[in-house]
Amino acid sequence: MIDGALKEMAAPKIKIESTTLVKVKSLSDLARFAASMSTLGQMIYIIHFEHEGKHVYGLFAVYHDYYNLYGLPIFYHYISEEKLSGKYLLIRTEENREYVTVSEGSRPGWIAIPIINLDEPPPFTDFAHKQGKST
Repeated sequence: MIDGALKEMAAPKIKIESTTLVKVKSLSDLARFAASMSTLGQMIYIIHFEHEGKHVYGLFAVYHDYYNLYGLPIFYHYISEEKLSGKYLLIRTEENREYVTVSEGSRPGWIAIPIINLDEPPPFTDFAHKQGKST
């Protein structure tokens, strides 16, 4: 018992700062951003969780070398009244058009971005700390 108490006293308490929240205007904006990140060879996915009766879809990115920081973590998100019916956010662009849809699987010629459902908001977002407050 004393050994456990000593370990707890010796372990430094590290405060993890919350990510910066950036709300995009539409699901198409989020899809376009995710697609642009995927073309750079990054593994990209959309996370989904419920918050105050609404559905939050978003992705994490880092704005590198932000002033004196190594980077600023940002959670780009879109809030929907209803849950999207599918496991993938699909996007395809042509010369003058852009198509965004939600699907159960991928399609040839489309960029497929998986939607990962979480039980609760990630603990390092303000969504986890603002239960009961509007975002």
